Amino acid sequence: MKMTKLLMTTTALTLAAGVSFAQDMESPVAGEPMADDLTFVSWGGAYQNSQQQAYVVPYLEMNPDVSISWDERSAEAVANLRAMFEADNVTWDLVDVVASDAIRLCDEGLAMEVDHDEILAPAPDGTPASEDFGDLIVSDCYIPQIVYSTTFGYRTDVEAWGDNVPQDVCAVFDLETFPGQRSLERRPINNMEWALLCDGVAKEDIYDVLETEEGVQQAFAKLDTIKDQVVWWNAGADTPQLLADGEIVMGSTYNGRLFSAIVEQDQPIEMLWDAQVFDLDGWIIPADLPEERLNRVLDFLWFATDTQRLADQAAYISYGPARASSAPLVGTHAELGVEMAPHMPTAPENSQNIFVYNYEWWADYRDDLDAQFQAWLAQ
Repeated sequence: MKMTKLLMTTTALTLAAGVSFAQDMESPVAGEPMADDLTFVSWGGAYQNSQQQAYVVPYLEMNPDVSISWDERSAEAVANLRAMFEADNVTWDLVDVVASDAIRLCDEGLAMEVDHDEILAPAPDGTPASEDFGDLIVSDCYIPQIVYSTTFGYRTDVEAWGDNVPQDVCAVFDLETFPGQRSLERRPINNMEWALLCDGVAKEDIYDVLETEEGVQQAFAKLDTIKDQVVWWNAGADTPQLLADGEIVMGSTYNGRLFSAIVEQDQPIEMLWDAQVFDLDGWIIPADLPEERLNRVLDFLWFATDTQRLADQAAYISYGPARASSAPLVGTHAELGVEMAPHMPTAPENSQNIFVYNYEWWADYRDDLDAQFQAWLAQ
């Protein structure tokens, strides 16, 4: 992600709400034949619930004959879409993916290329969507929704730590000061970067080092130092539950999941923002959808990605909206009344030491490193 966009979003989050909205515009496919039964793909848990509440519920209220069901397999979206296209049976209509997966799907012709200014509503002041989303449009097939981060949470009541409190991400690799099991995602992304960072590699050199076999082995060697104390997770909800149950003392997951555990559930957990990895989440449309299914998807996207709807999502989860025009509208939590801006990963106090994820690099190297990572896990 370009730092200019991050700074823009961070600054905008501090502004008072007060954007004057233009008159609602109809989607470009209004009046066209549309399917009434759709399947959306997302991640489950708190994030999917934020989509349901902010986008789907109000859309269905305006379109009571429409039915939308969820498939919670975004983590395996690339493999599943490859299989569906191979079988000539694509059953998904709209798929939520991270940026690097969107780039891969677009490059392979499995995601539809779109004209963002044609299919997405402009900002309230008339700014075209492509300018409102700016640098976050990292692929011709990608429709960004949110800026999120993967970071660490830790228990605040671990007796074995004494008075020690994790101050930086390298506490994850310090079993002497911070004994206990920790959780990491069962994939190379983020884990490889953190391992090299905590093995002395400078931030700006991480991806150059990872391009070499020696760099890959260096990352695995660092991960080897904690491997027998790691619980590997597949779903973002796993780490908060493991923390709440006391089965681990610290673990990685998405910042919105930790917000839910800390603020909504009042668990004895704190967030470790150091070296949080910024990433994007957004939609892709599977290529070659039948016309009526595509029309319904486009009608939904026009509504669900406008300025107000992206701001509304932040009332349910602590992820920053991808539109610059949405950021000033971020208010309080829908149920708790908590101001949401300070809980965003882009908030100044939370983003003092970030790691900016390289989507394009992972799009190029993901398949190879996935295979190496799974082989390393099996050793």
